[in-house]
Amino acid sequence: MTALHTALAATAPTATYVQSVDWLAITPVVLTAAVALVVLVADLFVPEGRKPLLGWVSVAGLAAATAFLLPLRAGDRATFCLIGDPGACSYTADHFTLVIQFLVLAGALVTALLSVTGIRDGRMPAGEYWFLLLSSAAGAALLPASRDLATLIVALEVASLPAFALVGMRRGDRLSSEAALKFFLSSVTATAVSLLGVSFVYAATGSLHLSQVAVLLGNVPGQLDTLAMAGVALTLVGFAFKTAAVPFHFWVPDTYVGAPLPIAGYLSVIGKAVGFTGLILVTVVAFPAYAQIWGPALAVLAALTMTLGNAAALRQSADRPHGAVRLLAWSSVGQAGYLLVPIAAAAYSDRDQIGSTVAYALMYAAVNLGAFAVAALVARTKPLHRISDYRGLYAQRPAAALALAFFLLCLAGLPPGLIGLFAKVTVFRSAVDAGLGWLAVVMAVNVVIALYYYLRWTALLFRAPEHPAPDAAPAKTPWPVGAAIVVTAVVAVVLSGAPQLVLRFAAGSLFPL
Repeated sequence: MTALHTALAATAPTATYVQSVDWLAITPVVLTAAVALVVLVADLFVPEGRKPLLGWVSVAGLAAATAFLLPLRAGDRATFCLIGDPGACSYTADHFTLVIQFLVLAGALVTALLSVTGIRDGRMPAGEYWFLLLSSAAGAALLPASRDLATLIVALEVASLPAFALVGMRRGDRLSSEAALKFFLSSVTATAVSLLGVSFVYAATGSLHLSQVAVLLGNVPGQLDTLAMAGVALTLVGFAFKTAAVPFHFWVPDTYVGAPLPIAGYLSVIGKAVGFTGLILVTVVAFPAYAQIWGPALAVLAALTMTLGNAAALRQSADRPHGAVRLLAWSSVGQAGYLLVPIAAAAYSDRDQIGSTVAYALMYAAVNLGAFAVAALVARTKPLHRISDYRGLYAQRPAAALALAFFLLCLAGLPPGLIGLFAKVTVFRSAVDAGLGWLAVVMAVNVVIALYYYLRWTALLFRAPEHPAPDAAPAKTPWPVGAAIVVTAVVAVVLSGAPQLVLRFAAGSLFPL
């Protein structure tokens, strides 16, 4: 036996292929997914009267996952790396990852607060709802850390598949079912096209890791150049769909109207964060060699997206049912156009331009979730979601009206919403610095167009009610909804008072050099 062991030892490879896992780096994602499984299993045993406990467990889990970002703030961790190339890792917790994960997990936390009472009022199954929301948040948190194309696609689908079910969660609601079906079919098609693109890129390079793909695409043999270009273009489709960029935007208004209001807010912020994160990673990190392909394409998409989104928002009637949600939906399409500008600019200058997109996304996440929080409060007494329902809101709910006015002014980029103004300036500057003067002009025109519908809604809040109600105390505000409004309002006010907290992301590199 001794001789046999010696012979085996002599022929065995000396290298080890067992990877060490940095558990702290992946804790925010793993904890969110673990809480999702705990909630799903606990739902089998918790009696009906105690189902709200599942919501509070989910809120606590999201808060804990967000807190676990603090030990990672140095941004110098990576795991699941190749043995032969330690620089090629599948999971990286750099500064870009941490900022986007904070946006995703904090946004999911606000959504959870809005959902605590919404589940009961909408008669939705609690266990399934919380499991799906947490699963989607886990996928969205995984995506910014993904550094290979396979993990990117898996994370994209983990974030998206639960969202289909969440949109159609309201049983017996025709609008909800139609919205979920439209969202599902269009998203699956976009993902299939992206998978085809990834297969082309792999065929041309022989690698899926973003860092290796970036190097290999710069030396593609001539006979594979067309295949590589097609792969780059097709890979962008799935992520462009998530950003609601034109012409991949058609699902947005119907989906937002049919979804429960907290989920509409979730899709408008976290869904977009997923799309823009994926776009940034595949373009700036993986495909810089083909910047001449994706740069002009994204610039045109940005111009079309902001123009169509703002034009459609401008057409929303104040008395149309669901008009307020549709306006926020089309507004989010217009805002997506602004978010695309720095990514397109990165093709013409350097990749640090994407800091402007991150800065704008942080501002947009806070104020847009706040607007949906106020909409969820108003919908408790006026479920038709008409813009005219907000007339005289200041006389009935002064705090909510002031908060919504501030959120709308931030989105418009007007004082006192200074963070919106500064964020737009950084995006505008990125286009100018990259030599995209025509795109800067298109953006300036669209900002002026958007002022009209944002200010029209803001003015409506302070007008006298059309049908004054008899003197009576307004309906009580559920404290989770109130907490969501307060948290988003405080964040927006702090950012407006100290915009450098966000704008510093636009000035420095978020990726390791």
